[in-house]
Amino acid sequence: MIARLFPQPVTSLLIAGLWITQHPGAGAGTALLAVLLGLGLPLLIQRFWPSPPRLVRPLVALRLVLVVLADIVSANFVVAAQVLGPPARLRPAHFTVPLDIGDPFVATLLGGIISLTPGTVTIDIEVIDGQARRLFVHGLDVPDADAAAAAIKARYEAPLKEMFRC
Repeated sequence: MIARLFPQPVTSLLIAGLWITQHPGAGAGTALLAVLLGLGLPLLIQRFWPSPPRLVRPLVALRLVLVVLADIVSANFVVAAQVLGPPARLRPAHFTVPLDIGDPFVATLLGGIISLTPGTVTIDIEVIDGQARRLFVHGLDVPDADAAAAAIKARYEAPLKEMFRC
């Protein structure tokens, strides 16, 4: 019953919270509207949300979060040095990452992780017949595209595959 009323509880809280924070000095009417929007919008768009796979290894998820956070911090320093250095040293490139995970939701998580890490951005996720096949990525400094793809697969895809068993 509760799951039907609150299909996306975190989304409901975010919508309500953002609505309230965007209306400074708001009163009871704004709070009521925030609650109605927070409850109503997820119900209206529920059929458009993919059903995410079930997380089966939460400790692996925690380890992946720590790896991603460490990579974000270290990549910030690397990218700052690259941007402040001579532009001729940069080797920007597009490359593909063939996927072993077929679930489009998990592939989207992988694409988001890549884009969060400074110096790389996911351009597209190729999905064929409902299965994610590969990611198209751009890197700021990519001396070896195959090595960059292998690093993404080892650091991020492998834990995602283990977390969701997909």
